[in-house]
Amino acid sequence: MLLFVVRRLGAAIPVVIGITLIAFVLVHLVPGDPAKVILYGANASPEQIATLRQQLGLDDPLWRQYADFAVNLVHGNLGTSFLTQTPVSHELLSRAPSTLVLTAASMLVAVLVGVPLGLVAGMRPGSVLDTVARWISFAGVAVPYFFLALLLVLLFSVKLHLLSAIDDGTAKSLVLPAVSLGWGYAAILTRLVRGRVIDEMRSDYVKSARARGSGELRVLLRQVLRNSSVPAVTTIGLQFGNILTGAAITEVIFGRAGLGSFLATSITSKNIPVVQGAVVVIGIAYVVINLGVDLIVGAIDPRTRQEAAA
Repeated sequence: MLLFVVRRLGAAIPVVIGITLIAFVLVHLVPGDPAKVILYGANASPEQIATLRQQLGLDDPLWRQYADFAVNLVHGNLGTSFLTQTPVSHELLSRAPSTLVLTAASMLVAVLVGVPLGLVAGMRPGSVLDTVARWISFAGVAVPYFFLALLLVLLFSVKLHLLSAIDDGTAKSLVLPAVSLGWGYAAILTRLVRGRVIDEMRSDYVKSARARGSGELRVLLRQVLRNSSVPAVTTIGLQFGNILTGAAITEVIFGRAGLGSFLATSITSKNIPVVQGAVVVIGIAYVVINLGVDLIVGAIDPRTRQEAAA
């Protein structure tokens, strides 16, 4: 197990380095001068802008700017925000709880809706419940989550006045963003679980269990569900990472002060240290999530761990 973890972490190092390079290049391709943004452009003289650029290190060659960032990163320093002059780590930590809560709530919606629907549809393929589940999954995949968010706001906030469209720190204000972000991933889980359950229900070991007199519920819970859980757990872990990165638009729509909305505003203002730091944090979160998924799958089915370690 230890060797498995070490190999996974070793393979993740080049990924994180690649993420930092891509983030660094892309943020420098965004039009605009950070010094002009900080000094409010037209109100600043060319001498003031030049002085600030020198203070921020923006006059250095790009390779040196990236090297400085990489050295600081190795020492656990994400840099200092251009706009607030506070450590990027503090900026990100203050906003991370909001994004993590939204991500967890969205994933909970996906699991609570997708897994039961997939089980019901897979147990009775071709039935009315199966048809309903498939239509729900098709709608979830076809409707973009940001468009669904706008529809939910129009219905439950503007028309019915039941739920808040703006984050006010309460649980009620979390419902709409969590449902809008998690619904599409619930559709993916529904289709995956349905297909796996149908395949497992047609397998020889299920037929043998039925021949021995085992009830449908016992077969489902003790055999079908366990054998169907490996791809489901893998998908849940990967989708958790996707939800984490996809929270940006949802946070902007619902006015949540999270990592996603902070990253979006930092890109437009060319707050380079914040963008680089946020991308690194999200990339590391991806790596940790994937490692956790591998460990969980390995615990469920040791054969997968043995194959990965081979």
